[in-house]
Amino acid sequence: MTNDGAQQMTEDRTADHEHGSAERHQHEGHAGHEGHSGHESHSGHSGHGGHGDHAAQFRRLFWIMLVLAVPTVALSPMFGDLLGYAPPSGTAWIPAVLGTVIYVWGGRPFLTGAVSEIRAKSPGMMLLIGMAITVAFVSSAGATLGLISHELDFWWELALLVVIMLLGHWIEMRSLARTSSALDSLAELLPDEAERVGADGSTETVPPSELELGDVVIVRPGGRVPADGEVSEGRAHMDESMITGESVPVARGVGDTVVAGTVATDSGLRVRIAAVGEQTALAGIQRMVSEAQASSTKVQRLADRAAGWLFWFALGAALLTAIAWLALGSPSDALVRVITVLVIACPHALGLAIPLVVSISTERAARAGILVKDRLALERTRSVDAVLFDKTGTLTKGEPGVVDLATVAGTDRGSASAADDMLGLAAAAESDSEHPLARAIVSAARDRGLDVPGAEEFSSAPALGVQAKVAGRTIRVGGPALLEDAGQQPLPESAEWAEGGRTVLHVLADGEVIGALALADEIRPESQEAIRQLHDRGIAVVMITGDAEPVAQSVASELGIDQVFAEVRPEDKSAKVRQLQEEGHVVAMVGDGVNDAPALAQADVGIAIGAGTDVAAASAGLILAGDDPRSVLSIVRLSATGYRLMVQNLWWASGYNLIAVPLAAGVLAPIGFVMPMAVGALLMSASTVVVALNALRLRRIDLTP
Repeated sequence: MTNDGAQQMTEDRTADHEHGSAERHQHEGHAGHEGHSGHESHSGHSGHGGHGDHAAQFRRLFWIMLVLAVPTVALSPMFGDLLGYAPPSGTAWIPAVLGTVIYVWGGRPFLTGAVSEIRAKSPGMMLLIGMAITVAFVSSAGATLGLISHELDFWWELALLVVIMLLGHWIEMRSLARTSSALDSLAELLPDEAERVGADGSTETVPPSELELGDVVIVRPGGRVPADGEVSEGRAHMDESMITGESVPVARGVGDTVVAGTVATDSGLRVRIAAVGEQTALAGIQRMVSEAQASSTKVQRLADRAAGWLFWFALGAALLTAIAWLALGSPSDALVRVITVLVIACPHALGLAIPLVVSISTERAARAGILVKDRLALERTRSVDAVLFDKTGTLTKGEPGVVDLATVAGTDRGSASAADDMLGLAAAAESDSEHPLARAIVSAARDRGLDVPGAEEFSSAPALGVQAKVAGRTIRVGGPALLEDAGQQPLPESAEWAEGGRTVLHVLADGEVIGALALADEIRPESQEAIRQLHDRGIAVVMITGDAEPVAQSVASELGIDQVFAEVRPEDKSAKVRQLQEEGHVVAMVGDGVNDAPALAQADVGIAIGAGTDVAAASAGLILAGDDPRSVLSIVRLSATGYRLMVQNLWWASGYNLIAVPLAAGVLAPIGFVMPMAVGALLMSASTVVVALNALRLRRIDLTP
C-alpha cells in the first residue's frame, strides 16, 4: 500500500508537456518569468525556485504593467475616439513611451517564449502572442513617428494584450501547487543513526551511510532498521506497512530478512547488514519511480494546439489579405488590413480560456478536500476507464479490527453474553500491550460498551502472546503457538476464519479455551458506495494487494470488485499498472504508502490518500485530504466538467477569430463593410468576459462524495 514516488518535474521544454504517472509537464516559453526564457515548470522544481516563485514574479510583473497600461490606454487617441473624448494636448508621447516599456519589459516572457517555439519549429501560444504584440509595437511606433497611417496606432491594444496575458499566466502559476520530492520522503524513512556492534561487543553510533556489508546493528523496540539485513539474534514483530502495505506486524526471527525503514514494534533485534546503498529495497523503489517518470509520454495542451492552428491561420489570412488589397491597387489599405489581422489574431480570451478554468478547478477541488498538484492529472481523470485501488488503507482502514467472535458455548450470535464476557477478559489481558492486534481487541470491547476489568502481572512473549491475571483468573491470548503450548485445540470456527484470510486468536482462562476472535483489516464503510458509483459511470474497478489470495478475494467479493491482483510484491505493482495500460485502459491508481509509489508514478493518474505517507502524497498528481474513496468520483466529475468548459472556452476564443479575422481582412469590403480596428479590439475584450463567465459555472458543480 505504501508508495514512494519522486515527482520531480522536468524543466524548460518547448512545445509539449511531458506527462506520466508522475505528472510532469513543462512548456518552454509558455510562462517564462521576468528574466527567464521559456515556459516554466508547471509543477515546481527546486532548480528554478518552484511555482510559488514564478507566480510571485508574474504577479509583480502584472501589477507593474497594469500601472503603466492605465495611462497608456487612457491617453490613446484611438481609445479616446471610442469613448468620445480627446486626450489632453501634448500627451501623445506618453502612450508611445509607456507602450515601449510594456512591450520590452512586460512582453519579454512572451517574446523569449516565441523564440523558443520558433527554434523548436512548434508554434504555439507564445509565438501567437509574440507576433501580435510585435506587430502592434512596430505599427504603433511607425504611426507615432508619422511613417504610416495614424489608424495603426495600437499602443492601447498592445498594453491591454500584455496585461491580460500576464494575468492569465499569473493565474496559471498560482493555481499549481509546489511539488515535494518523494525521494526525500523515502530518505526520511531511514533512521538518522545506527547502533553498530563492534568485534569486541561494544557499540558505536554511526550514520546509516557508513554501514558496510556484514556489520551487525542493534534495532531497539520502536526503532527502525537502518539497512536491509538478516536477523542474527532476537525475535520481534516488524511493522512493514511502509514497504509491504500490510497493516499487521509480521514476526521476524533469526534467519529472517528485514528491510530498511521497517520498525520493530515490541522487541529488540540484532541484524547483520546484507545490503547497503543502491542495493536496498528502498533504493530499488526509488529507481522504479524514476524509470516510470522517464518513460512518460508527451502531450500538448489544448490551448497550445489551438494557438498553433491560429498562428498559421493568421499568417495565411494576412498573406491573402495583402495579395487581395494589393491586387485592388491599394497599398495603404493593404498595410492597414494586414496589420489589423495580425494584431487581433491573438484573442485575449485564448490566453485566459484554460488558466481560468484551471484556477477555479483547483480552488473548487481544494474546498472539497482534493489537492491538485498537477493539473494535467486532473484533466486526464475524465478519460480514466479503470481505477486500481490499493486494498490496505484505501478500501480498508489499514488497521486490524475484530470482525467475528466465537465461544465454547457457540458463536457470538448464539451467545452474546458469553461472547461479551470472553471479549472483556481478552481486552483486560491485552490492555497493557501496544501491539496493533491488542489495540483492536481493546477497541472492540470499548465499542461494545463493555466494562473491562483491571489486569495484573501482565507479560508478553513474541511467539506466544500475552498473559495477565484478571479477576483472579489467568487469561492468555495468542495464536496457534499458544494453543500448542497449552495443549489445547482450536475452536471449529477458526478454520473457516483462517481460510478467509483472517487472523485468529484464542482466549484461554486458567489453561482452558473459552473463545476465539477473528481479526481482519476492516473495510471502509464508504468503499462499497464508491465502487457502485464508479460502475455506474462505466469505470472498471481493480484491487491490488500484497495480501494472500483468500484475503483479497474475500474483500473483492464483498465490494463487487471486477478484478483482483493478490500477493503482489511492491516492486511488481507498477508492472500490474502497465499490464492494464497494455490492455487498453486509462488507469488511475489510488494508494497511500511507499510501496504504491512506482504504481502511482506509472499510472495515467496517480491519486494519493492524504492520510497515508508523505511519500505517497509526493508520488501523485492528486491528493485526497481525507480517506473517503468516494472522493475519486468527485475528481472524475470535476475533471469532466472542467474539460467541457475548457473546450467551450477554446471554441469561443478560437471561433471568434475565425469570424473576426476575415472581417478585419475586409472579406465583406465588396458590399461596403470593413470592420474597423477599434471594433475588432473591443470584441476581443468582450470575448474575455464571456470566457470568464463560462468558467465561473464550475463553482456550481456538486463535489459532495
